[in-house]
Amino acid sequence: MQTHFTEAQLEDPKFKRANDILRSCIHCGFCTATCPTYQVLGDELDSPRGRIYLIKDMLENERVPDVKTVQHIDRCLSCLACLTTCPSGVNYMHLIDHARDYIEQNYKRSFSDRALRWVLARILPYPNRFRMALLGAKIMRPLRAIFPDPRLRAMLDMAPRQIPAKSLNDDAQVFPAQVPAKMRVALMTGCAQRALNTDINDATIRLLTRLGAEVVILTQGCCGALTHHMGKTDESLRTATVNIKAFAEEDAAKELDAIVINTSGCGTTVKDYAHMFAGHALEQQATRVAQLARDVSEVLIELDMPEFPKSDVRVTYHAACSLQHGQQIKTYPKDLLRRAGFKVSEPEDSHLCCGSAGTYNLMQPEIAGRLKARKAGNH
Repeated sequence: MQTHFTEAQLEDPKFKRANDILRSCIHCGFCTATCPTYQVLGDELDSPRGRIYLIKDMLENERVPDVKTVQHIDRCLSCLACLTTCPSGVNYMHLIDHARDYIEQNYKRSFSDRALRWVLARILPYPNRFRMALLGAKIMRPLRAIFPDPRLRAMLDMAPRQIPAKSLNDDAQVFPAQVPAKMRVALMTGCAQRALNTDINDATIRLLTRLGAEVVILTQGCCGALTHHMGKTDESLRTATVNIKAFAEEDAAKELDAIVINTSGCGTTVKDYAHMFAGHALEQQATRVAQLARDVSEVLIELDMPEFPKSDVRVTYHAACSLQHGQQIKTYPKDLLRRAGFKVSEPEDSHLCCGSAGTYNLMQPEIAGRLKARKAGNH
């Protein structure tokens, strides 16, 4: 793709990176075949190729984003299926992130949009606040019909029937290996997950220690992914900084073999810290943390999880977009399920997003609902 950025624009690392990405695009359109929003909406501007044209025009002219451009950018799930499909290696992830950052700084959203984004950024990355919000949503759910905004109804629907108690395993501590130690790892405990699914970290710790890993839990918070995908770059870097300093200091004091991440959306972001913190005072530490970051499936494969007797239980594996496309990890989870004795199958169109995509199901509930129904129908 031909671009026309000025020399002054290209002195900005973000614009230079955008220029490099745009120039690698050859307009082939392969991405449209695997883009979930294009599949359900049928609009070229709701495909990666269409959004690339919109982003190019917006950035080259450094214009105030218009409603149409923002609408199509907002509809992107950041599922990154286009990364897997693209034959030219277009890094759409970095381009859409830059576009969202640019929009956040230059576009005046409606009051309701600003309010919703403010609430999500102030609640979801903080487990205690999120737990209180879930309790409030549970109480208000019987009144959901009185709320005209479908996004508010989606937030009420998100509250589980039973809100789990806080897990003490998420507090700073060390869990020794239950067999001779093979590695020393730190577990990223996450944010929203600690309020919604406390059993995930508990199970991760049990499994890792049984297989020979010493698991270190540090005082930490959100990895920055939630605000990063809303274009709130400063907030994202601020929360990520807390984790980077904690993991880097622990690694310096007593070397870590890995930072284990059991939420793939977080893993995709953490593995990209070197790019996110380029030119930042913490660039070196951020790069080290990114190098140490491993999805839990990668670590379990390295620990050589033993095989269990085969059973007749069949499970359908739903591949998270951020894992199969963002991190390009496709076979490990299925291999581990087979080692555990299960028969594994996959749904039709397993490469297409389920519509959840972090906060997407709250900000774009109509599209998310259509993708959810499509995914459920394919199981």
